[in-house]
Amino acid sequence: MGETTNIGRLEAIWIKPARKGPMREASEARLIAGDGIAGNADRGERRQVTIIEQEVFDRLSDELSRDVRPGMRRANLLVSGIRLRESGGAVLRVGACRVMLQGETIPCGRMDDAHPGLRDALARDWGGGAYGSVLDDGVIRVGDPVALESAPSEAESS
Repeated sequence: MGETTNIGRLEAIWIKPARKGPMREASEARLIAGDGIAGNADRGERRQVTIIEQEVFDRLSDELSRDVRPGMRRANLLVSGIRLRESGGAVLRVGACRVMLQGETIPCGRMDDAHPGLRDALARDWGGGAYGSVLDDGVIRVGDPVALESAPSEAESS
C-alpha cells in the first residue's frame, strides 16, 4: 500500500443519473473498478469520479455568499481533511475502496449558472477538485474515512 499523507472524512455523495441532469444526494454508493459509480452517467471514462473539498466551500461561503453550497459544484464526492491540490498520481482511499487521482477538475460555465462568480472562485488553487478512476469494487458511505496515499509501487500494482 502507498504511504498515507493525511486522513479525513467522506462528507457527501452525489450521483448524476443523466448527463447535464440534476445530481442526486446519496448516503452510499457502489464503486465499480475501471467503470465508476453505479448509476452515474460518467461511467467508464477517465473522469469516473470527481472529488471536492469541504474546506474550499467553507471559504467560498465566506467570500461569495452563504448561498454557495458544495452540491452546486456537481461533483460526486465531498471530503474534509484532505487537500487535493497537486494530487494527480496519488490514490484517494475512501472506506475500503481506492480512486487513482488523475488531475484537476476545471470548473465549467455551469458554475456561474448556480451562482455568479463561482466558476472563477473555483478555478483558483484546485478549488474545482480532482477527478480519478476507480481501482476497487465496493460500497462507500457518508462518514467513511478518506486517506490520501502515494501511488502504489510497481510491485504493489501486480
